[in-house]
Amino acid sequence: MAGPRTKMLRRSATDGYLELVRHFPLRPIHNERELDQATAVINSLVDRDRLSAAEQDYLEVLGDLVERYEDKHHAIGDVSDADMLEHLIEAKGVTQAAVARATGIAASRLSEVLRGKRQLTRAQITKLAAYFHVAPAVFLPTHDTPAGE
Repeated sequence: MAGPRTKMLRRSATDGYLELVRHFPLRPIHNERELDQATAVINSLVDRDRLSAAEQDYLEVLGDLVERYEDKHHAIGDVSDADMLEHLIEAKGVTQAAVARATGIAASRLSEVLRGKRQLTRAQITKLAAYFHVAPAVFLPTHDTPAGE
């Protein structure tokens, strides 16, 4: 049997969660206005120094709802090898030659990839992912294509 202190601790742990739910209920997001409101709530929680377990749970579920809405309404298409490589080079502030030296991939091959003339091989993707400190998956399509395409 739970004593009064245990009940009080349970109640206070859920009160923060319930207050968040009262302020912004956890339900599917249907439009941009609701997305903006959800984003504001997420930002207010992320800005806090410390979250209770209940607040962390709420943030996780709200984040999932935002992700579901954005996946449906703001889907980002696949990016080509050339576009991803160009982005990573710019983001790191390095030259194509520096990437070639650091990865052991011929500068001419990188140039061909950047011009869209060649695709990266698995070995090259592995080297580039390690160099740029990203997952190799950033170079892979996010959707499944039927066999033969």
